[in-house]
Amino acid sequence: MREPFKIAGKELLPGQRDFFEIEVASLFDYTQVSIPLEVVHGKEEGPTLFISAAIHGDEINGVEIIKRLRRHKALKRIKGTLIFAPIVNVFGFNAKSRYLPDRRDLNRSFPGTMKGSLAARIAQIFMDEVVRKSDYGIDLHTGALNRMNYPQIRADVNDPETKELVNAFGATVNINSRLRDGSLREAARKEGVRILLFEGGEALRFDELSIRQGLHGCLGVLEKVGMIAPIKRKKTTKTPKKNKNVFYAETSHWVRAPRSGSFVTKRKLGEILKPGDLLATVSDPFGLNEEDLFAKNEGLIIGMSSMPLVNRGDAIFHIAYFQDFEEVEDAFDLDVVEDSNLPESEE
Repeated sequence: MREPFKIAGKELLPGQRDFFEIEVASLFDYTQVSIPLEVVHGKEEGPTLFISAAIHGDEINGVEIIKRLRRHKALKRIKGTLIFAPIVNVFGFNAKSRYLPDRRDLNRSFPGTMKGSLAARIAQIFMDEVVRKSDYGIDLHTGALNRMNYPQIRADVNDPETKELVNAFGATVNINSRLRDGSLREAARKEGVRILLFEGGEALRFDELSIRQGLHGCLGVLEKVGMIAPIKRKKTTKTPKKNKNVFYAETSHWVRAPRSGSFVTKRKLGEILKPGDLLATVSDPFGLNEEDLFAKNEGLIIGMSSMPLVNRGDAIFHIAYFQDFEEVEDAFDLDVVEDSNLPESEE
């Protein structure tokens, strides 16, 4: 018999599933503010994995991903322990804001301290109650306000075990991303917890492609670490044979506005670029002094601004570059992410 799982001052017996609240602060009128959790504590031994969302309060795709995942029938016979944390930044979520009331970024405040700011206190509580009790984590994000991201994983793929998790997640685009100071990913790594950061969609909007990719990816990781049985997936005749459609970007960079004004885009997320392709046209309010932006190399658009008003130097397109670009091109010509291997919504 497994040991009970202890969280938020309570115990969960093997085979049990329940909701918890971790008190983190109070409002001016003393109303208590808590992070909501759900824990599934399987009867059989296995790893502990957490899935978090809304660390940036306006990034809500992850909330929907967790909502769908927790209803999936694959969790009925789970091994190990799964922790759902759909709204980590409760203050920001209710204010529809990326930040906490002190204007701090929670994902730059880890591992936190109880002697610090509101952000630092929430960060430490989340580390103690969730992260340090886990072996793995998946942190769900979107683009920032007025910025869209194509579904992608950011992780330290120089670590072999982390790279195996990335492959299991199955996102088409993957970026070897350095650890940022103060991020959940950095703090967790120092504790020996391997984390994938999923990006997809934009703030304050649901994006179905990103939600389906995130759901598919979470199930893939749970399957990889032995927490759930293999899942039936949709068959497709469009899936390329090579690499299972998982590609790693060598580098990426932002194309920035050459002048202030407004721009009209000629491209969309997930679009393949060739050298010389027209990206956008920037001009003044009268349509004079137009300046075109062109692609300089072969690449893939993985992020872009959805706000057409720009100052000189503002980022407009985020472009990823791949060594195996022909294979990437073939995969995207077949609309691989839209059609292949995404899970049926089984409950």
